[in-house]
Amino acid sequence: MLLIPAIDLKDGHCVRLQQGDMDASTTFGEDPAAMARRWLAAGARRLHLVDLNGAVAGKPVNEAAIKAILKAVGDDIPVQLGGGIRDLDTIERYLDDGLSYVIIGTAAVKNPGFLRDACTAFGGHIIVGLDAKDGKVATDGWSKLTGHEVVDLARKFEDYGVEGVIYTDIGRDGMLTGINIDATVKLAQALTIPVYASGGLSGIADIEALCAVESEGIAGVICGRSIYTGALDLAAGQARADELAEQQAAPT
Repeated sequence: MLLIPAIDLKDGHCVRLQQGDMDASTTFGEDPAAMARRWLAAGARRLHLVDLNGAVAGKPVNEAAIKAILKAVGDDIPVQLGGGIRDLDTIERYLDDGLSYVIIGTAAVKNPGFLRDACTAFGGHIIVGLDAKDGKVATDGWSKLTGHEVVDLARKFEDYGVEGVIYTDIGRDGMLTGINIDATVKLAQALTIPVYASGGLSGIADIEALCAVESEGIAGVICGRSIYTGALDLAAGQARADELAEQQAAPT
């Protein structure tokens, strides 16, 4: 189970939102590159970046901060990014800058043909971000709820060739109320590609609960507010996840 620290970028700073509300943000750092180095030093094996302004604007906004992060981590760990990615040129530019994975969310739902083209052009580098509430997919920075069922869309996108799905329960994101384990497992069981849990991670108990269902196809979890407030120690959480994985792998 991979614990993936999130660095959410707003106006060049590292922030966390509550339920995606841009007006309900808490700033946790003025230097995104320094934050990236902090999580790298804590043992992170992957980073999750979100261009919050980009998600609202529909185009990249925090590129300078993203480039600084990529320069700071170098080739040490993979970095994935979502927010404001709406065309193939943007994807190509980000991958050339050193990103390992590009996350397509709203554009995947609104323009499935774009997602298909992206998977064809950049196979192995495209992840879909599905944000949902009560099983229905939301778009546009969570401001619009669609009639699409999460599982149905995810299956279609799997056929396109996406590398994995990040599933966020938007009712829980930034609220430290616990991961929606049942919904995440349901989605993972319907797919053969990895699913990454997101939204509401509150502490070590959530890590243990996710590890218990890891075999269903849950490859990792995005860590946001919990690691910034100290509710979860990233290094301790990853160590616990590794320990549980070893126990499950050990012959009985």
